[in-house]
Amino acid sequence: MRRRSSASTEEDPSDEPLLAEVAPLADDERKRSFTTSKFDVTRHSDTLDRRKVEKALSTAPLTQHAWTAEPDTYGDLGHQDYPSDPKQRSTLERKMPEQNDWRRSRIRSPWRGSILTTVVTILSVLFLYCLVRSVLTRQRDPKGCNMSYMSPIFTKLSDFDTEHTRFASKYSLYLYREEGIDEVTMVKGVPVLFITGNAGSHKQVRPLASEAAVYFHNHLQQDPEALKAGIRSLDFFTADFNEDITAFHGQTLLDQAEYLNEAVAYILSLYHNPRRSRRDPGLPDPSSVILIGHSMGGIVARTMLVMPNYQSNSINTIITMSTPHARPPVSFDADIVRTYQKVNDYWRDAYSQRWANNNPLWHVTLISIAGGGLDEIVPSDYTSLSSLVPETHGFTVYTSSIPNVWTGADHLSILWCDQLRKPIIRSLIEAIDVRRPGQTKPRADRMKIFKRWFLTGMEDVAEKTLSHKEPTTLLTLEDNSNSILSAGERLTIRGFGHSGKPKAYLLPIPPQGTPGGTKFTLLSDQPLDVPGGAGKLEVLFCSVFPLQAGHASTLFSMSMDLSGTSSGSTRLACKNAASDVIPLPASTRTSRNAFEGSAPFSFLQYQVEELAEHQFVAVIDKSNTPESGWAIAEFSDNLDSSVYADVGLRRLLMMGLRVRLSADRPLVNEIQIPALHSSLLAYKLTVGAQACGGEAELFTPLLRQHLSEPHESKYFVNVKEANINFHGVAPFLPPPLQARGTASGISLQLWSDPNCNSSIDITLEVDVFGSLGKLYMRYRTAVVAFPLLIVALVLRKQFMVHDATGVFVTFAEALDLCLRRSLPMLLAALSLIAISLASVPNHARPTIAGPLQWATNTNTTAMEFTKNDALLGSQDPFFWFLIPVFGIVSAGVCVLVNYAALTIIHILYFFSSFLSAKPAWIRNDDRRQRTTAPAFAAVSPRRRIITTGILLFMVSTIIPYQFAYIVACIVQIATCTRALQLAKETRSGLHCNFYNYAHSVLILMLWILPINIPVLVVWVHNLAVHWLTPFSSHHNVLSIMPFIVLVETLTGGTMIPRITTSFRHVTNILFFFLAMYAAIYGVTFAYQLHHLVNIACAWLVAVHFSASKLSISGLTHMLEGDDEEDDVKKQP
Repeated sequence: MRRRSSASTEEDPSDEPLLAEVAPLADDERKRSFTTSKFDVTRHSDTLDRRKVEKALSTAPLTQHAWTAEPDTYGDLGHQDYPSDPKQRSTLERKMPEQNDWRRSRIRSPWRGSILTTVVTILSVLFLYCLVRSVLTRQRDPKGCNMSYMSPIFTKLSDFDTEHTRFASKYSLYLYREEGIDEVTMVKGVPVLFITGNAGSHKQVRPLASEAAVYFHNHLQQDPEALKAGIRSLDFFTADFNEDITAFHGQTLLDQAEYLNEAVAYILSLYHNPRRSRRDPGLPDPSSVILIGHSMGGIVARTMLVMPNYQSNSINTIITMSTPHARPPVSFDADIVRTYQKVNDYWRDAYSQRWANNNPLWHVTLISIAGGGLDEIVPSDYTSLSSLVPETHGFTVYTSSIPNVWTGADHLSILWCDQLRKPIIRSLIEAIDVRRPGQTKPRADRMKIFKRWFLTGMEDVAEKTLSHKEPTTLLTLEDNSNSILSAGERLTIRGFGHSGKPKAYLLPIPPQGTPGGTKFTLLSDQPLDVPGGAGKLEVLFCSVFPLQAGHASTLFSMSMDLSGTSSGSTRLACKNAASDVIPLPASTRTSRNAFEGSAPFSFLQYQVEELAEHQFVAVIDKSNTPESGWAIAEFSDNLDSSVYADVGLRRLLMMGLRVRLSADRPLVNEIQIPALHSSLLAYKLTVGAQACGGEAELFTPLLRQHLSEPHESKYFVNVKEANINFHGVAPFLPPPLQARGTASGISLQLWSDPNCNSSIDITLEVDVFGSLGKLYMRYRTAVVAFPLLIVALVLRKQFMVHDATGVFVTFAEALDLCLRRSLPMLLAALSLIAISLASVPNHARPTIAGPLQWATNTNTTAMEFTKNDALLGSQDPFFWFLIPVFGIVSAGVCVLVNYAALTIIHILYFFSSFLSAKPAWIRNDDRRQRTTAPAFAAVSPRRRIITTGILLFMVSTIIPYQFAYIVACIVQIATCTRALQLAKETRSGLHCNFYNYAHSVLILMLWILPINIPVLVVWVHNLAVHWLTPFSSHHNVLSIMPFIVLVETLTGGTMIPRITTSFRHVTNILFFFLAMYAAIYGVTFAYQLHHLVNIACAWLVAVHFSASKLSISGLTHMLEGDDEEDDVKKQP
């Protein structure tokens, strides 16, 4: 009776006649290494013979430990003390045929999974199904962008060649002109450079450039006042980057920034050349260019100011659209992560300077426009500027907040959205001033202009113009006018012109000092008229003015006499409020969406402190004939119109929130919910109907949800139900420059007809299924990181079992073992870490002194901008449960990927077996030979060394190591296919072990594959555009050598030796560290996962080589070749 190898799990009857003829190994063939304290019988596949292995094991001393089943691995075999004597062992095996067969089949079958694994997989699939349905069907914002049209003409600036830039052969520069309006190729206005985004086209400049040309031609070209104020047309330039991929590759981003700085210098030189410029010679030559960047183009714009070739003060205004400023969209490339860190640190350091002279960005304004939930390419959370620039120099605004836009925009439609391009162009034209060398107004004036065009006007940072005006209208009223309302009385106008002549309604302004404050609000469906206009409604803020007769025309530009024939009159000096009007989307019974295009409502809101110099609010009905329309005006206490909901997330999740607004409520009510600040949750809002009795409802309820930072507002017209989702506190974002004590949370502002003597019930509940879709956008990179945690634990368990028993269990069986113990313990530990990190309040965290000491001009405190990089990227302990959820889902995904890999390998095996089919008698003869022959056909070591050397040389010179990694994955798939074919044909436990080992290595490599593919795509794209400059950061041979050597070693069929010494803990520690890093920093620094797996592969290579006789003479012998190799190759 023969003795089984510790690496074998079965007996093959065909081996027994051969085993009797094998002579024992000589003592000098037994060698020692760090892999085992016994004799190591693992040899290179070129000389490994199964008969020698069996004989060596029969002569080597065996301990009971080598044959004792590990309790948590084979405890279900029914016996713990396995006899060491071969005869007793064989007798026991014959007495337990069912258990022995079951054990062999379980070890061999890679498809078999436990009930626990099946349950976890089912839960994972259900979760993913719900997540996909949530993304596709729940909490979807409506699309309201109108298409824009243009007639483009692109003029290539061929003079910008290799004399100006080294990228002239790869990139190109164009000047845009609008056909039929502006076809002159000479520059004549203010230079604007459009920067396209990731894989974008230079033609994406068309909507903005066309609107600029058409607007100036139709409205400003013949306006002498505008031309006198320094307004000119905009010269739009755009760069053709050949659809470069910048989101995945940092070096490409730096190349574009370098090119564009040289392009800016060239563009400015055009205005100095009389043959290329048609500007007024009396104007100063431009010294700066306005930048507009889309997506990653916004990052390129900010990077330009950091580059060595940046010309000082050549950029002072930047507008970005859907640009991920706060962090890179993916972290698969080390260069992109480092570039982001360098650029963001530069901007933060600049605004931390105490004096403006020390701040190189003092005159720069940065506006970030986000598309909101419709943008499924870049999470709109990443567009936040709160951690980069103070509010005095820039802000983030969402398209749904911008007046008269009021709709979200996806990643591409934000470029051609007709409603959006209008405020962008109008704000830029208003901000320019060609009388200054910088071509724009001063920074403070520019910020006022951008706030007026992009913000709703209800934000705390919005500026009112009323206090900065001088009285321009003299209002004369009869003394016995009965149009003065009593204090606290509400004004309601139903229809205009019923009196047959203009009529004024005066609301006395209440005194200051009311607890909580008092505010004035007015809402109308009519636009507010300007002085001298022909509208229906005008609102004035007036003070008593004892004016003597004959002086009105000299002091006031407008006089309005409503005294009639009365001898006595009251004169009021008034300011017009039309410039402070806030447009709101119309809300009627037929309204469906805010962006429908109906004439907007007009809204005014002032705190009583802002009206301190006035005594009356005059609401003037200017119509002489009856006309439709309405207006409501009132003074109300802030305490009566505000509801503070002090409710936590847990209570909101279980019970929801219910608020009842009383029947005598003000025109505008606001519900503040500080606990609602996370962007990971979505909600359902229900607004109850109100009954107006006999009078018709002037308008239906209008709801606005808004955040103070970033500036995100959404409007719901004719609201009955609303999906509430927002971009508040998001995972992995750095903290803001300006420290906040507590999160302000979301506010719900409701306009309702106060004349309806009816209360309104409002209900808010968490939309659990709708929230799943929000997880996808914020944790997409976790799809790569967290599954690697599972794979690392599985490999760790496989090596532990292999080192203890000599059996390399299947991936599925090792995963089942991890699910029972190690994975739950690790997920519990990670959850506790997440809770502990979030339990420390921000004000209690240690601050950082030194260069990040935010000072006067930013008014901020020192902060750690990397504190949200770890684990879930959130400081909210409420979401600790996401770690076990991600762990379970990742385990199920790993099961699916494992079975997908098994399916592919079995399909390849089927075709391989079909193509190499032989007659039955030949197959039986081959089977006998294969059970005694090497695991794989002998391959010349010389050929393998040369092949590996050539591949490594190409990596160091021509191809990036990511290409070599793809090749290694393909070779590993072929190795697994050959290993499966041999294991099925021989039914040998040794070959089954090798197949399980090769398959697990393949699974590990497959999870690293997504990290390497993006850079490979960039390289292939550069080849397509004939750009052959190598990537300096992707030719590190050490980044791929362990992978290549390990894969090449496995192509020879070499099974990794067992490690029974203390060195086995190295394998344990490496894979455990890989698992921990994947969970903690895998999302933020995903590129590091490749290098960590590379180190693990280097260790596995060392374990393989520890069982080989390596020497200089041996390597020379391999390279020279010998006759023995040829004899081995010729063996049948």
